[in-house]
Amino acid sequence: MTGDIKRYVERVNEATAYLKGKIEKTPEFCIVLGSGLQVIADSVENQKRISYKDIPEFPVSTAPGHKGELIFGTLNGKEVVLMNGRFHYYEGYHMRDVTFGIRVMQQLGTKYIFLTNAAGGLNPDFEVGRPMIISDHINMMGDNPLIGPNVDDWGPRFPDMSNAYDKSLRELAKQVASELNIPVYEGVYVAVAGPNFETPAELRMFRALGADAVGMSTVPEVIAAAHGGMKLLAVSAITDRAVPDDLKPLTGEEVLEVANKTGRMIAKILAEMVKKL
Repeated sequence: MTGDIKRYVERVNEATAYLKGKIEKTPEFCIVLGSGLQVIADSVENQKRISYKDIPEFPVSTAPGHKGELIFGTLNGKEVVLMNGRFHYYEGYHMRDVTFGIRVMQQLGTKYIFLTNAAGGLNPDFEVGRPMIISDHINMMGDNPLIGPNVDDWGPRFPDMSNAYDKSLRELAKQVASELNIPVYEGVYVAVAGPNFETPAELRMFRALGADAVGMSTVPEVIAAAHGGMKLLAVSAITDRAVPDDLKPLTGEEVLEVANKTGRMIAKILAEMVKKL
């Protein structure tokens, strides 16, 4: 194991040890809150908030709409932890820091990872303001969190990705959405490095590759979770139409506004899933 990887493992272990000293029960679920999706936190009871700045070696969120704190508590009687703010590749973080929180959750013993994000809808049939359950992804970020020496204690050198987006969790999410009368899509997410929004030519290419939505996060976390053997569900809030023939200038503020509204629907779905699992 090289020095960089060895130090990374030490950092993850230091952060994990600190959190174990602050909580009484191991969270069974971790929900990562994407841009504008902090509304999900409103459903959590008995909250204990810990700022990323107070956790040894933990990275700090710098992206707009990412507060940067862990929220421990209960959701429908189950122990959960929310990552209120994630780390993006475009912030300048190494891929290992982008997935730092996932590794800490793995070491804590968390069983389920629920990821949320804001994404542009590439599929011309997708309406803005609806959730999309991610069925698969295309990694166009040009990097991977598993590059470098493998940490054998965390997972295999060549992890299988055929069920990275757990099929049983996707089916449950669709069932719950139907019960709640919340219309949802299911589709393929393509991840780009960012931070700029994509050009029309790039959007046409992504759509031709089979992608239904595009964003700047999630895929590194999915790879780390799959490597660590964790069961994962990911849901996008479709915040804008990323369709070249119908493209309008876009701002980050507009994305956050729609994500906030869609987040209420996603929060209901995830809360009910926690109850059923």
